[in-house]
Amino acid sequence: MWSRFGSQIGLTPKRAAMLVRFDHAIHLLVRGYTPARVASDGGYADQSHLHHDVRTFTRTTPTAAANEPWLAADARAWPAH
Repeated sequence: MWSRFGSQIGLTPKRAAMLVRFDHAIHLLVRGYTPARVASDGGYADQSHLHHDVRTFTRTTPTAAANEPWLAADARAWPAH
């Protein structure tokens, strides 16, 4: 299963899950949730774990990443309720 997943998706299942969790977290940050709440609700061990993933994917802090203009392109997929 792992090799099929990797050949079809191009990522390991663990890396894909990490990206899905990050995507959900960054959109909660954009909506104004605190990093502590996002970490708690998003399946992170703690706030520093969230901070590490945000830094890995964006090279910025959670607060700075939430204000990045590239997130505006995703408004249809993640509409503000």
